Amino acid sequence: MSQDDETPGATESGRRPAVAARGEPNGESAPAKILAAAARRVRDAGLVRLSMQDVATEAGVSKALIHYHFRDRDALLARLIEWLTERLLTRERAALDGCKPAEAIDAVWRWIADELALEELRVLLELLHDPSPGAASAARRAARLRHLEAEATATRLFALLDLRPRVPVELLSGVVVAVLDGLALEATLNPERESRVSFDVFWLALLSLAE
Repeated sequence: MSQDDETPGATESGRRPAVAARGEPNGESAPAKILAAAARRVRDAGLVRLSMQDVATEAGVSKALIHYHFRDRDALLARLIEWLTERLLTRERAALDGCKPAEAIDAVWRWIADELALEELRVLLELLHDPSPGAASAARRAARLRHLEAEATATRLFALLDLRPRVPVELLSGVVVAVLDGLALEATLNPERESRVSFDVFWLALLSLAE
């Protein structure tokens, strides 16, 4: 069972004790439906204006149901950060699956282009600035997980290209994350700009650090 199909349990982010999640007709669990609605509201109206009632209206559920699954706004935002991070990293892991060496760079770009179009990363970046204790804690965990996954992605890419980095890959992970975040912000502020050019310049610079 996926995490989206479970009712969250009591954790640091304030989730309720685990019970069977009530499914929707389309198979989406109530918590997942609420989280998706919250992400859309942040994307469309911004985090500052987000309210539990807005999320309830967007999700087509009662506000009481949101409070049942997520104790308060802080708990909802903390779980939303976790959920978006899980989804982002799952897609990142799949980016190079079954990839041939000649296709590796383009495969990474296709993943990034899809992320920019999906806009979940932009939502995640906005959530990371929320000062609420639960959200701030979730943001720190998300940052650690993203750096670890960036390190794994760079390692896989170098291996596919039969290259050996001249610097430890773990030192490059922060740069990889920063560039991806920068592309997401740039796509929002300057949608006419060709992100592929920035991507190509970055990877050429990164590959120059390998032999």
